Amino acid sequence: MPKSRLSAFISLMLVFLSGALLGAFAHRLYMVNSVTAVKTQARPTPEEARRHQIEELRRRVGLDDQQIAQYNAILDNTRQQFDQLHDKLHDKLNEEGRAIHEAQVAKVNALLRPEQRPLYEKWRAEREAERKKREQQHDGNKK
Repeated sequence: MPKSRLSAFISLMLVFLSGALLGAFAHRLYMVNSVTAVKTQARPTPEEARRHQIEELRRRVGLDDQQIAQYNAILDNTRQQFDQLHDKLHDKLNEEGRAIHEAQVAKVNALLRPEQRPLYEKWRAEREAERKKREQQHDGNKK
């Protein structure tokens, strides 16, 4: 093969191979699956869960209306007990949290110079006011 035919052949092969490579890359980009949102089933409300439990017990265990009423009373009592436990734990955590926070404040006050302490107290008061404002907004949004 003369030199010009060989260089033409090599050039054609390079063009062909680069086209094949580019085509494969473009095909890969085109065929990528897009992400689709999958709607998950919403968690049932406590009332829906209770209705489902009762229907299941009625169907599978054969509870009658009197037993269903007693079962509902048991569930109500259990809910009250959990609510009381939650309130006790919440109060205890709040007390312990306040104690930890006060210990932190005492340590910070100990490291401050006397002229810095009033500035620190002012800063703490501003942060507390901001926190209460956020709490009021949060409580307002709940209602």
